[in-house]
Amino acid sequence: MRMRQSISQFETAFEQETSLERRRREQLRRRAANRSRARKINRTEQDGKVRFSVLAVCLTVTVVVVVIVMFEALAFLMS
Repeated sequence: MRMRQSISQFETAFEQETSLERRRREQLRRRAANRSRARKINRTEQDGKVRFSVLAVCLTVTVVVVVIVMFEALAFLMS
């Protein structure tokens, strides 16, 4: 009787440990997926900020160049 009881306890403890380990692995997998998703979102936001900055600089340079060329053409036509 004692042997069966200890085997039964061992099996119960093993099942509980297996269940805990399974839950722990699933939780780690979820955390890793969440971290990966967060990194991807941060990278996308950072890329968007850089692209917007480049666009703003290009537009500003274009406006400056067009204004200078227009005034130069105007000065050329007036003289």
